[in-house]
Amino acid sequence: MAEIHRFDMVSTLRRLAIEAGRAIMDVYERDEFAVTEKADQSPVTEADLLADGIISDGLRAGWPDLTLVTEEQAATHDLNANTFLIVDPLDGTKEFVNRRGDFTVNIALVENGTPTLGVVYAPAKGRLFLTLADGGAVEETGALDPETMGETRAICVRRPDNSALFVVASKSHRSPELEDYIGRYSVADSVAAGSSLKFCLVAAGEADFYPRLGPTMEWDTAAGHAVLNAAGGTVLNRDDHTPLAYGKPGFRNPHFLALAPGVDLVAE
Repeated sequence: MAEIHRFDMVSTLRRLAIEAGRAIMDVYERDEFAVTEKADQSPVTEADLLADGIISDGLRAGWPDLTLVTEEQAATHDLNANTFLIVDPLDGTKEFVNRRGDFTVNIALVENGTPTLGVVYAPAKGRLFLTLADGGAVEETGALDPETMGETRAICVRRPDNSALFVVASKSHRSPELEDYIGRYSVADSVAAGSSLKFCLVAAGEADFYPRLGPTMEWDTAAGHAVLNAAGGTVLNRDDHTPLAYGKPGFRNPHFLALAPGVDLVAE
């Protein structure tokens, strides 16, 4: 496999995310758009497929020898790799269909089972988070020109107060088990957010803790995980609190906990 030039890759991931986001918003702003169901009964729209084409074509052109896994191409779900590119072209399709803005474009590089570079773009909210090639994570502000990076602000997890935690959880996947788990902590505030934005809120110091006690796939989490890692946070398996690894069979995740260091996890 050819050497990965990290500055080139970050630039390309960013550009493709913005281009895909523009295509998504073109569909989102229509009066109507078609929604169909995949085999697992999850929704898919024209926007998912348009964004997937833009991103996968761009990644395959740039890194033809690097394994690519993307949600919308079922043939990629049986691949076996521990270093690969992974894409969810529109995470939060339910949010998109219901015309809520919490959907994101997610592109990540996984190296030896760990997400190392990633871009999370929420086009309806105008928020773009990305890792830097030489370390750290930023939120880009401004016009979000696909060809030229604008002003950025460095993001970093905050120091949690375990007597008053700020918890972020899923909008579409709340359950009694999750509510019970959150109830074991001293929570000052809990907000609902969709898609991979939850990782970014922890990464940006806007929340302390994101527990996920429901099914996810690696393409749902890799980009946000990369951003959180780069901002000083971590993502752990819920059961044994070991780091969440990637390249698992079928790219399916266990329950996990995304957090800022210093959150005192309850004993299970």
